[in-house]
Amino acid sequence: MEGASRVFGGEYECATLAVSAHDPISPAWIVTPGGAWCRLVFLAGALTEVTDNGDVIRCRLADPTGAFDLVISSRRSTVADTLLEIPVPAFVTVSGTAQSYQRNDALVVSVRPDHVQLADRKTRDAWILETAHQTLARLERLLAALNGTNSDERALVTIRHYALTKEHLADQVAMIERAVQCAAAAVPDAAGGTGAAGGNAQGIVMEILRAENRPRGIAVEEVLGQAEARGVSSDLALAAIRALIEDDECYQPQKGYLRPL
Repeated sequence: MEGASRVFGGEYECATLAVSAHDPISPAWIVTPGGAWCRLVFLAGALTEVTDNGDVIRCRLADPTGAFDLVISSRRSTVADTLLEIPVPAFVTVSGTAQSYQRNDALVVSVRPDHVQLADRKTRDAWILETAHQTLARLERLLAALNGTNSDERALVTIRHYALTKEHLADQVAMIERAVQCAAAAVPDAAGGTGAAGGNAQGIVMEILRAENRPRGIAVEEVLGQAEARGVSSDLALAAIRALIEDDECYQPQKGYLRPL
């Protein structure tokens, strides 16, 4: 039985290759630049947006490297109900199926969630570490293929399609390092909070909210991006958002968006 792949959002969202299975019933593999061949995937991260468009529910699941688009085409399902009930932002784990479609001659990738469960930061950090381990192992196989010491067909297909070089592999290693550092930076202090760093994160988040006080609010994912650019990890920013909501400093005019009070 095929196991679920673990892959970072920053790698998956760059995938431009789908390889059809010999079995017409089975879904195609989504092949990433890091050598992951994905059909079933196991993900963990911050659920930052849930949009209900009637028959289709679209979500964003962010990790420290990028984000996954989650798409459910059937409104009447347990997974859809679960996603609509989860308060955003929140850490979740997702088991799902890799999928893709063509748009303007470009491949667009997403994930169809089959199971979603609330999680905590510890679970998300453990996922980062294991995903980093598996991604590095795939990169090692690609490097061996580049050096001519590995003739694995999947590695060779990946290298040919993405025209991979050792520099490309080094860039992916740097992405992994950033993810692992983010997980390490999210460790709470002895009191169970985020200490002085957490207080500073709340101040930075509030500055972003006040500067971007739009009628609709600002997307949580955009807050995380701006906070990271100012030196606040997504984990600390998420903790700050939760604390600010609990303290009535900000609110959610709609799921996935924030406004200051």
